[in-house]
Amino acid sequence: MDVDVMAGFGGKQAWLAVAGGEPDAVLQALGLRDLGSVSWRDGLDLAHLTDDRVAITPPLPGARDTRWLLAVGRRLMQTPPDVVALSAELGTEVQYFATHRVTELHRWQRAARGDLVRAFGYVGQTGEVTSWFGEPDPAERDAGLPDELDPEATVLVAERDVFRVAGAWSIDPTTLTGIPPGPLRMGAAD
Repeated sequence: MDVDVMAGFGGKQAWLAVAGGEPDAVLQALGLRDLGSVSWRDGLDLAHLTDDRVAITPPLPGARDTRWLLAVGRRLMQTPPDVVALSAELGTEVQYFATHRVTELHRWQRAARGDLVRAFGYVGQTGEVTSWFGEPDPAERDAGLPDELDPEATVLVAERDVFRVAGAWSIDPTTLTGIPPGPLRMGAAD
């Protein structure tokens, strides 16, 4: 008998973390067609290798004693979702993370109940901070961000910093191991 195991992900990928999220509601909010359940390895491979698939985890324990649903896929890198609209529709906190080490593209956003709380974007290839909204929290300062954006200062952010912030805010997806509480759900864009 094959036993499904959780597999971590993160590099060259984008994902959402939804506080208390339910797979059906997230599929609908993202406008995805439900393709049903899939094993973790198969689902993560599909999400990483295709442009139209998104894998959705069952709710998992994470930061702040909250259960977090993660939605992951290359589609979210190519077409970043509107976290403010998603958080308003779902009535909860929604976070977005993206990292691509080739171009050193690193982003994170956080919205709660329809309000943008924090946004940060960085392209290391050019050294440009592409978005900055709100004040960095302790996890972001631990990752090397200054308290305020200074156009004259150099900001350096690496892939590991995205995972550190994700871990402090919700879940570091590179750490997922063990027996999952259920299979992944696969969604497809029309």
